[in-house]
Amino acid sequence: MERIETVIRHSMSTDLILSSGFLAFARQVGVLRAIEQTGTTVDGICGTSSGALVGSMWAAGHDSKVLEAYFSEQTPLSMLRMHRSVWRGVFSLHAVVERLREWLPPRFEDLDHPFGVGVMGSNGCAAVLHSGPLPEAVAASCAIPVLFAPVLVDGVAYQDGGAVDRTGLAGWRDIRGHRPTIVHLVERTGGAQMAPGAIPADVDVIRTRRSGAQFWSLGDVQQQVLEAEQRALKVLEARVSV
Repeated sequence: MERIETVIRHSMSTDLILSSGFLAFARQVGVLRAIEQTGTTVDGICGTSSGALVGSMWAAGHDSKVLEAYFSEQTPLSMLRMHRSVWRGVFSLHAVVERLREWLPPRFEDLDHPFGVGVMGSNGCAAVLHSGPLPEAVAASCAIPVLFAPVLVDGVAYQDGGAVDRTGLAGWRDIRGHRPTIVHLVERTGGAQMAPGAIPADVDVIRTRRSGAQFWSLGDVQQQVLEAEQRALKVLEARVSV
């Protein structure tokens, strides 16, 4: 598949929602690469699970080229550690928190733009965190129930928000209000089913396929990035032409 060379330059402002998607890091990077190519101004970002991890790194100033290289070199398996209390979750995300501290500032408030993370509380309800410790919140959003132990954020236990709300869109709009919004929706592998009409008509949606990645290999990262980039460019082009 050849890369689309068209570059559209404009200054349309938007909020960006990056949905959950099992190990869909490369899909998220591809959408961000299209955002960069088109010059789209992103005023605020909300991410859940893989969307939280990639979105936070991008919000912290690491561009899509850096992120593509990073995920081409990493395997999730290298970050997994058995949890001492396996009844809470087979694996601990402590090593992920430590790695994120190398890439992210300590707190949400240290970012240049508003950023939110979709999580699930101990009550089983969805929430969007947007202040306080950032690396811990991002790791919590990736903590798939049963597989990973919950992550404490300011003393409160949270897990993968995708288990109850794959986008966090409603919670984000409660915080930000109704702004022009783009949702990147990765095809569902697991997590919550989305009800019909869950994404309002005034939201532009970029749909990408599931990653097909596994913990021991993310697969062909460059190809996944390219596919997502091409799908995103089509949506962004249409958005400008309206």
